[in-house]
Amino acid sequence: MKIAIIEDEQLHMELLMGYIQSWGIQKKVVVEIESFPNAESFLFHWEEVVDFEILFIDIQMKEMNGMELAKYIRKKDKNIVIIFTTGIADFMEEGYEVEAMHYLLKPISRKKVEQCMDRVKERKKEKQFILLHHMGELWKVDIEKINYVEARGHGCILGMAATEKGYYQEIEKKEEITVTESISELKNILAEYHFIPCHRSYLCRIEAIHQIDKKEIYFDDGSHIPVSRRMYGEVNQAFIKYFRKM
Repeated sequence: MKIAIIEDEQLHMELLMGYIQSWGIQKKVVVEIESFPNAESFLFHWEEVVDFEILFIDIQMKEMNGMELAKYIRKKDKNIVIIFTTGIADFMEEGYEVEAMHYLLKPISRKKVEQCMDRVKERKKEKQFILLHHMGELWKVDIEKINYVEARGHGCILGMAATEKGYYQEIEKKEEITVTESISELKNILAEYHFIPCHRSYLCRIEAIHQIDKKEIYFDDGSHIPVSRRMYGEVNQAFIKYFRKM
């Protein structure tokens, strides 16, 4: 989960970050947290890299306050989870306008933070599908069953995980789904689900990788795809970073 904390009080920021990291360890969920001391510094980053899933926003900040920030973000992103932190409860009615998931009243409680994160996790579980075009129809595809994406012709092939045999065994069932979306479109769609380029024609899902060597990536079901020399280092580092956090 990619999380941003926008908080101008260092003590509250550190407390909230600690609670979230502790929750991630307990639940075995990878959390990546970035903190910002004000709305302006967050927007400077966010306008360039729209990659957060959850925002913890302090309402009472100088210059642009947290509610103004949330309203601006909502105009551009309808799905991002917004959780407010505040010392007073006066803004709750406005919070409905931006569909805030929760208000955390200061001093922030570990239990309340964990409850918020549990709710986000459940919501995220419900959204592990993407809609893609296949043979003139719209298909719902389970993201956790995709090992890789391969550019082919004007569309792509999704390499789906085999279900009947494990690693180093013969694959009895391997499914490929042809979709009309381009690899650049799928790169944008799948970026938040830890898919990264490993070759000019391939994306791989980091969580599904079993082993990487200099020329190929092997997945848990035994399937494999090429990795380019240029992209090997980046993929290898992402693989190590992901599983160290787990």
